[in-house]
Order: sequence, then structure tokens, then C-alpha cells
Amino acid sequence: MKAALLFALILGAAAPAMAQDAPQPANRFAASLAPAERFELKGMLVERHGSGARPLVLIPGLSSGAWVWQETVRELGSGYTIYVVTLPGFDGRPALEGDPFDNAKAALAELIAARKLARPVLVGHSLGATLSIALAEDLPGALGGVVAIDGLPVFPRTEDMPPAQRPAMAEAVRRQMAAAAGPAFAAQQRQYMRTIGLVDMGKADDVAMLTSRSDPIAVADYAASVMARDLRPGLANIRVPVLVLAPTYGPDAALTGMSGSEKVAYYRELMTGTLTLDVKPIDNARHFAMLDQPRAVNDALRQFLNNL
Repeated sequence: MKAALLFALILGAAAPAMAQDAPQPANRFAASLAPAERFELKGMLVERHGSGARPLVLIPGLSSGAWVWQETVRELGSGYTIYVVTLPGFDGRPALEGDPFDNAKAALAELIAARKLARPVLVGHSLGATLSIALAEDLPGALGGVVAIDGLPVFPRTEDMPPAQRPAMAEAVRRQMAAAAGPAFAAQQRQYMRTIGLVDMGKADDVAMLTSRSDPIAVADYAASVMARDLRPGLANIRVPVLVLAPTYGPDAALTGMSGSEKVAYYRELMTGTLTLDVKPIDNARHFAMLDQPRAVNDALRQFLNNL
């Protein structure tokens, strides 16, 4: 499968609009948990929950807000201090000038330093997972562990691309994604969530309504920034355990061209060089595995934390 096509499928680039169904009931993800504290840092919104000894930092993926982590906060909030972030440009927040990936990485590093977080565990989804890997490379002595949910150091199917070609590919993707706004952007989000994002169609529609609140230009900029990077040369710098969760869904195997076991092996290959690595499947789940299978994801996360 060509990289551009896979990118369109995974990150929701230009997709055809779908017919609108009947109005949905109240959005199950819209009512966020009340945090103990809320503050901003370099344009990033931070919400703190819990009061446990070990700090966790939860980083959503592309277009997502803190609402994506509600089940994880409910499960772990009594035993950990959890910092849930929303990146600039997502979930109604204003975007910032400059490279969004670098901006987000700097904001996360400042959060760790300013709050004097002692060896926090970073838990990231998609873009958030790639940010977590990047921070683990840059701050090898400051973290306690990394959990990456369907996010990797290089975008899948681009691993063999010559470095000189990455900027042009990333810019082409950025232009394609940035072309949609308003109803077209909302339609793309709904199409993506129903085909790539989630197995459960009701959840897919609820999530699409929330991701559509993000700035389409910012979404395109973040996606391009990730596409332009290959973090694999720095994986050997990571000195903490890393858990990668790979969602697998049988009916999608024909589209991706790999079975669940092959996908796990492929993800492991892309993480080659990581000192302490575990890759686990999350069955019957798509890209938003923590929403399709919250119990399985939270169980895997809890086991990882207990073994640190």
C-alpha cells in the first residue's frame, strides 16, 4: 500500500463526505471529568487529577482533547497524579506559530520540569505516542516509562523513504489536509472515525463531533510535522521501559495487508533499538483503542505500571 494512501486512512486526510444519519443522543464523551486543577503552559491546557505518588502524563492524539482519556482517569485517578494535556489547535484551543511538534515537545518538557515530576510515565495516543517517544529520547534520565498507543517513531509505510524526500511528502500531505474546513472537515472526521478510528459506530460518531472542534489547519500542520520525522536513530537513547499497544481488528486485515500477529511484529520492527520494549495487541479495536476497548487498554497500562 502506498504511503500516501495509508496516511490518508490513518490520519483522516481527504475522505468523501457521508450522508448524515438521524440526530444522535447526548455525546457520551463530551462531559469531561472535573479536574483538581487546570492551568495553561506554552499554549497547552493541563488538567490535574488524583494525588498518587507516581505522576502520569496523558497526551491525546491528532484532533483530540482531554475527553479521550476519561476512562483511564477514572480507573487510575485514585492511585496516581494524572496530568492530562490538550495541545494547541485541538479541541477548540488556539494554535501557535512555529513547528507544532517542537512546540508541544517543549511544553511537555516544561511541564515535567516546572512541576518537578519525579520520573513520570508518559502515556500517548497516536501523535501523543510519537511525542512521548521523542521526549524519552531527549530526556532519558527524567522519565519512568512510556506507553505508546498506536503511535510510532516513524509513520508506518514510510520507513524506507529517503530522508531527502520527507519534507516534500509532508508538505503535500499538509496541503491536502488543510484544504478541508467547516462541514467538509466535519464530514472527513466522521468518515475517518467510522472506517479507521473506531469499531463501534455510535462511539465513532460521538468522537467525530468532538474532533471536529479542532482547527483544520493545525491538524494538517501537526500531521505534516510527524510525517517529516523519523525518530528511529534515537531509540537507543531511551533508558526506560516502553510498551507499545497495537490495536487489531480482523475485518481490517484485508485493507492493511497484515494480520494481528503480523502487525505486532511490524510495530516491534519499527521500534528496533529500544532497550526495554514490549508490544502487545489490543484485539477488536481500531486506532482509538482506549475507547473501543477501555478495559483491555487500562489493564495493560496497569500491568505496565505495576512492573516498573
